[in-house]
Amino acid sequence: MATGDTDVKIINGALILLGSNEITSLSDGSDAAKMASTIYPDVKRMALGLYDWSFALKKKTLARSATAPTNEWTYSYPLPADILTKVPQAVYNSTSTGVSPITAYEIYDSSIYTGATTIVIDYLSTETTEASMPSYFVQLLKYMMAWHLAEPVTDQAAKAQYWQGVAVGEPHENMRGGFFRQAAQMDGRGRPGKSFSDQEFSLYYVRNI
Repeated sequence: MATGDTDVKIINGALILLGSNEITSLSDGSDAAKMASTIYPDVKRMALGLYDWSFALKKKTLARSATAPTNEWTYSYPLPADILTKVPQAVYNSTSTGVSPITAYEIYDSSIYTGATTIVIDYLSTETTEASMPSYFVQLLKYMMAWHLAEPVTDQAAKAQYWQGVAVGEPHENMRGGFFRQAAQMDGRGRPGKSFSDQEFSLYYVRNI
């Protein structure tokens, strides 16, 4: 874990890579701070949504809605307010350990519709803080911020293209290359049975291209 990291430290890491002056805060009035404060939240969400990062995953038993669905499903369960992709990483119909995910459900209006009487989900959380991010993800986020700040800060599109390659690889790699690949492999080492492969593709990326 990269203890003590903040949004400003991560942004300054990116600005240093671009040869630009650091900021003192997101509201210090500088052009870099104005640009970074606008860009950073979206880049952070994009980076979190690229992979099932262990530090960003939550498990939660959902509360059943008092209003029954109007279609073929029996129950509806509102998704958590802090779910990142609006799509759970896995859905279970039991709180017991060792159960397999289910597929008998649909998502409508930010709710899971299903016939199951219990719903537990694994999901990526928007409440992931910089202080909880491991060093490999912090480094990825710096590279991604350098990519997105390069053109507005340096007025050089070639630099943006370069840092995109460093962060997520070449266009034909569909954001699965560059340092992202290393970060995902490091994250997967701590979870038996979970590893990064070329076949894995982010729900966030698919739903936002």
